[in-house]
Amino acid sequence: MREIEKLVKPKAVAKAVTFESADSYTTSLFREELCGDDVLLAYKLDDKVLEEGYGFPVRLVVPSKYAYKSALWVVHLQFTRTKALGFWERRGYSDSADVWKNDRFR
Repeated sequence: MREIEKLVKPKAVAKAVTFESADSYTTSLFREELCGDDVLLAYKLDDKVLEEGYGFPVRLVVPSKYAYKSALWVVHLQFTRTKALGFWERRGYSDSADVWKNDRFR
């Protein structure tokens, strides 16, 4: 994500990023949650382009969050002023999705 931010140069008012998948799935995270060394926007696995089952064309990987924050089939991302509720968050799942706090439900 740091490399994406270097290329995009989002405005300072952009506090979050919303990810949209090819199947219209969405999730959103604060930019500060995406700056860790373990956060990836993966397009390859073992030096091969991701297969559809693994998230082609791009898979978001956020190890410190529950898996519903690690979107598959990412086709669009948008820097936003505020964090938007995604697919599971609108259905009662926690927006923070912090695995260390066992924070799965609102």
